[in-house]
Amino acid sequence: MTVVITTFSADDIESHLGALGALLHACVHDGASIGFVLPYAHAEAEGFWTGKVLPGVRDGTRIMLVASKDDRIAGTVQLGCDTMPNQPHRADVNKLMVHPGFRRQGIAQLLMKELEVRARELGRSLMTLDTRTGDNAEPLYTALGYRTVGVIPGFARDPMGGDRLDPTTIMYKTL
Repeated sequence: MTVVITTFSADDIESHLGALGALLHACVHDGASIGFVLPYAHAEAEGFWTGKVLPGVRDGTRIMLVASKDDRIAGTVQLGCDTMPNQPHRADVNKLMVHPGFRRQGIAQLLMKELEVRARELGRSLMTLDTRTGDNAEPLYTALGYRTVGVIPGFARDPMGGDRLDPTTIMYKTL
């Protein structure tokens, strides 16, 4: 079946909260470094969508794209547009995630390409992001034309718990 990319409104987020929570929960439990550390409960995942994403979508400073396949949410990505007055040309790529059961099907690439289309429509010409150094997403971003600015060591705790601190790679792309 075909992957369908849609823009989620605040109402969409609220009505799909369980599925979004399940997606985030599965990604964190699979080792994705997207800000959370095990142990990580499903209720915390839902709280992320309602507490962090929903307000930005509601006030128009965040765009959330959702990829669906076989009538299931397969992945998401967000465009953060809440920039300072001297940065109206810039946007941030936030929380690209694809459910472990849907990986290696080109979904992340589809989400990123559509995110760039949306950014251009908003007059944004510079995209920025960070990703765990050496993570599976890093080669994807490079293949999409993102360039590495540098690496910050010891940036974030390993999502699987423990005391290890992972580096992050800072990247950008001019649209």
